This record gives sequence, C-alpha cells and structure tokens, in this order.
Amino acid sequence: MKHADHHDDPSVDCGQGETQGVGTRLDTALTARGFTTRRLRLRAAAVIVAITAGVSGVLLYNLTNVLGPDSVCGGAATADEVHAALGPGRISEEKSDGWSPSTYDGPGSCVATVSSGLFGKSERSASFHIAFDAKTADGPAAPDARLFSGDAVGGVTGSKAWAVLPEGCTKGLRAEVGLSDDSDRVEGLARLAVVFANTAAKERNCGDGRTLAVKSLSAQGARMPVDFAGLCGLPGMAPAKAPDAKNTYRQQATTAFTPVWSCAITSDETSRPVETFSITTEPRVTGDRPEYSIEAPGFGRARWTADRASRALVVTCQGKPVYFSMGDGFAPGVATHYLFPDRTDLWKQFLTAGGTAIGCEPIIP
Repeated sequence: MKHADHHDDPSVDCGQGETQGVGTRLDTALTARGFTTRRLRLRAAAVIVAITAGVSGVLLYNLTNVLGPDSVCGGAATADEVHAALGPGRISEEKSDGWSPSTYDGPGSCVATVSSGLFGKSERSASFHIAFDAKTADGPAAPDARLFSGDAVGGVTGSKAWAVLPEGCTKGLRAEVGLSDDSDRVEGLARLAVVFANTAAKERNCGDGRTLAVKSLSAQGARMPVDFAGLCGLPGMAPAKAPDAKNTYRQQATTAFTPVWSCAITSDETSRPVETFSITTEPRVTGDRPEYSIEAPGFGRARWTADRASRALVVTCQGKPVYFSMGDGFAPGVATHYLFPDRTDLWKQFLTAGGTAIGCEPIIP
C-alpha cells in the first residue's frame, strides 16, 4: 500500500501557499505600478531595503546610545551610570571652557543630557559641580534627603545628590549632581554623585586611592503634624511655642543622623520653613576654619563657631567636633515673629535632646 505523502497532496500547504500568496500579491502590486522587467524590480527591491535600513538606523540612533560617548564630563560618570540615573536614551554633553572634575566653584560647568523618544524628544539633564563649604556648618542639609551608609558620605533627594570626597582630601569638598527635574531613580543618582567624588579625588591626587561606595540609603522622612512634645522626633524637646501661633504646622526630618541630620518646620500658610534645625556629625562635610570663637562662649560645652553668621554651635562628641545649627525663620501670623520666641531655651533644649539622640556626652550641665 502506498502511504499518503502530504507533499503530493494539494490540500496540505505547509505554509507554501501563504508564502506564494504574498509573492503573488507583491508581484501583482509591482506590475500594477509599472515594474514589469527584472531590472526595474531589482531597483524597487533595493529602494525597499534602503528605506528599511534607514528606519532601523533612525530608531537605533534615537532610542539607544549606540556610537555615543562611553563617559561624560571628563570621566565624572560612565554612560551606564548616567542611564541608571536619567533613564535610557542618547547621551550628549555640554562642557564649558575651564571646567574640570577637580576644580571647585570654578567658572566652568558640565551638563550631560539623555534624549529619548522617536517623535517629540524628551530630555533629562544632569549638571556636575564640585562645591566647597568654607563658611557653613550645616552642609547641604535637606529634611527630605535620604542619607548614605557605607564608605560614602552624602545624601540624595529627587533632584540632587552630593557626596563628600574621600578622607585625605580637603575638608568641605563635595561632588554634587543636580537634575533638571525630579527623578524616581534616587539610587542611580546617589551612585552618580559617588562616582563623581571618586573621579574628583583621583584628579586631585587625594584620598590615598580610596574608592567610595554607597551601601544603602536611609528612608525618606515623612512630612507630618508637629509634635510639640517631641519636636522633630527628638524625645524631650518641648519648647514653649508662641501663644498667638494659631496656624497648622508640619515637620519633616531625616531618618538618619550621619552625616547631616536635618529638620524643617513649615506652616500651611507658607512654603518657606519657619524653623530649621541641623546636626552635622561628619566633620568632613564642613570646610577648614577655626572651630569656635573664644569671645562667644555659647551654652554649656557648646561654643559658637568663629563665623557667627552661620548661627552654629560646635561641641566635642565622642572625640570629634559636631555642629548644631538653627535657622531663624519667622512664623507668619505670630506677633512675636518666632514660633518659639525663647531662643535661649530653644537652643538648650536642642543641644540636650539632639546630643542625646547622637550619643554625645552631656552638653548642658
């Protein structure tokens, strides 16, 4: 008996009919458009291939970083690190004359931009800057910051990250990366600042070759109603508020104390803080300067810093200087201007409660 062979059965197509159908339709379409000779049909095929390759090339160029730079801003960050912070796309940079990854507060600047999208491009940019805190004692404090743990010292918000250069570099130098808009990639932004700090240290030949890394980030502090019995989450800090303070007030504080703990109290009537507090527990954040002023004794063991304009007190805690800063914001609608009018009592309570929170020896007798 002869076995049925589907190759001989016209009812079994195995896809050939579909292929042949496409070929027939293409042949009919080319004939209808006047492509009746082999030469004309080969020319049409070449045009189709070129158009397809062109479209693929445009997509490749607009949606990826193929043939783009491997790093930006003199090695401040790699392309992969920029993508981790800003998202995928084509990377470009704009670097002005005089900019260097090792120079602080210089005239130059460098901005890296990631462009994405085929139609109507969207762009995200990151600016790189080396800052030097020579006169402030609270560093780049921000109550909504997530602070680093690990070898790196710094913090990150949705639009800015900073990292202090390694031990052995000039005190007060930090690498900053600012974004054109808020990012939901704070881990990538934090790494971007740390890589920049490592690059700056290498360029300045400082830090003894140390390579910084971020181990983890603290949680972002929640904005909540003020606890007047434990201001800013500091147990025992309960200063008397002004009797005519009738507004609704909220507080937000970082959830970690290293390197810079910060808290801001705001009123629902204004976006500006009416009181700010910060504790700098890492001396490398601040610039080199006289630690305190002999003429300004301060409170207890705390002494005013030499730069009185910074409104900061310095005290030795566990063998190293720690800085306490307090902003003198005005409270709207309060006749005495301050939400807490007794400033001496406020300072003493802040030093006592804040010192206890960071494990400092008693500051106020």
